[in-house]
Amino acid sequence: MSVIASPHPSALLRQPYRREALFTLPAQEAHVSTARHFTADLLETWSVPASERDSAVLIVDELASNAAQYGRERLTVLLVLDRDTLHIVVSDSGTAVDRRRPDIAPDEHGRGTSIVQCLAQSTEVHQSRGGREVRACLRCSA
Repeated sequence: MSVIASPHPSALLRQPYRREALFTLPAQEAHVSTARHFTADLLETWSVPASERDSAVLIVDELASNAAQYGRERLTVLLVLDRDTLHIVVSDSGTAVDRRRPDIAPDEHGRGTSIVQCLAQSTEVHQSRGGREVRACLRCSA
């Protein structure tokens, strides 16, 4: 995973794609399930095969959970299906922090990023003063 300072919005928005969806939710853990369910339903509509859809939903779940935990106001999910690649971009309005929650045992916390890295073909993190953007690309045969 790389960390890159990025004052500019996602370059993904400036390129033409076959299918895309963007949604914004409050940065609260209660809204992570909404992101997960919306992603699953949308990818089914886009005819993404079940195994790839499951991987994408897990990636969105992990990234949205992090955004809800560390974001201040909102979290945004961008899904772009371009030929054989699904681009997943989750951004939040938080700052770069590395804090551990004392109410979660160490063996139950911190695996989300590793899960995303295992499932995705590539991941990137872009940090700016306005928040953080995490990108994951997943091969997709839709």
